[in-house]
Amino acid sequence: MVQEYRSEILERTLRNLHAAVMGIKASVIVNMDGLLVAAYPPGDDEAPHLNPTSSPQVAAMAATLIGLAERTLDRLAQGELERLLMEGEFGVMVVYPAGRAALAVLVDKQTKLGMVMFQTSRAANEVAGILRY
Repeated sequence: MVQEYRSEILERTLRNLHAAVMGIKASVIVNMDGLLVAAYPPGDDEAPHLNPTSSPQVAAMAATLIGLAERTLDRLAQGELERLLMEGEFGVMVVYPAGRAALAVLVDKQTKLGMVMFQTSRAANEVAGILRY
């Protein structure tokens, strides 16, 4: 029996998410300290445009945004963060908490968000389970 490393399982989870939903351009898993855990497609220093979200700076910004959202919701007594949605002129970023980490996906603007949110939520639950141990 071949045992997989946690990083391989996380990358497979991201790869499956991309296969399930057309329109996802990139996805990353970041820990709450702002460190990149996994990215798909994998980052490439030679061609950073292939996955712009896989940079350490974006991971740090995503963790900061999640922290701000959680504190804001707490301050307003609105419960736990379920997702963070940022919509820009050219695309959308959806971030879901995933246990000790967060899963962020970058999506084309014209993509229907219902399936993106459903599949990303499922993937975030899977990531939380993988990182639990």
